[in-house]
Amino acid sequence: MNCIEFVNVSFRYPNGTLANENLNLKICQGERVAIIGQNGAGKTTAVKLMNRLNKPTEGDVLVNGVNTKEKTTAQISAIVGYVFQNPDDQIFKNTVKDEIEFWARYNQLDEDDINRRSLRAAKLSGIEKYFSYNPYEIPYSTKKFVSIASVLIAQTPYLILDEPTAGQDMAGVECLVNLMDELQKEGKTVITITHDMEFVAGHFKRVVVMAHKNIIADGTPEEVFSNDTILREAKVRKPQICQLSNRLGMGNVMQSSELVKKLR
Repeated sequence: MNCIEFVNVSFRYPNGTLANENLNLKICQGERVAIIGQNGAGKTTAVKLMNRLNKPTEGDVLVNGVNTKEKTTAQISAIVGYVFQNPDDQIFKNTVKDEIEFWARYNQLDEDDINRRSLRAAKLSGIEKYFSYNPYEIPYSTKKFVSIASVLIAQTPYLILDEPTAGQDMAGVECLVNLMDELQKEGKTVITITHDMEFVAGHFKRVVVMAHKNIIADGTPEEVFSNDTILREAKVRKPQICQLSNRLGMGNVMQSSELVKKLR
């Protein structure tokens, strides 16, 4: 089965700072995985190892069986798409249309394929009406979807989203969930870094918890959010619905409540 696999992976920055230590992880194609933990836990550094923006100092990162050390960043990025947390770190063209189409034109796809891919990416991201706009003149929340669409056009089997719900209203989150649902129907993998625990509880079946540069838990939302020891170590708060349940003495709402089922 195709997957991204970390085998005893550690990463140090050039100044010697250790960011990830002895990570072992396997995420298979078709999964939807949330990675959570406090700032500084090593989450962003870890996902950048997945598409070779970072190269492991020790250990190996395998993408569909290929060691990323043996490929260029461009070659791995054609398989593992990465959307930055801040769209201003990614966007550089003068129109939304040009931004979305950049990858396809750089790779010299034919015009029909470019049009088909760009329209689909824009539709999935809910930004069709912004094609002629300058991306720097649209709202931040919409700009985030422009950066997503600019990666979607490559149709990579793996997609990494860094804090996608930041700055989004309910409509934006709904669009994001619909996008993830559609990608999963196509057998694609979505990996998300997020501090939004309601988003995690409602829309993911697997949660990886990081703290102290390590992976300290990997399980279902039910398993993670019912483990107070793990949450304290990771300095992560339970979803509000779990906090309310505990205060009301209702037990583990993640396992029994109809409210969580509605979230999903």
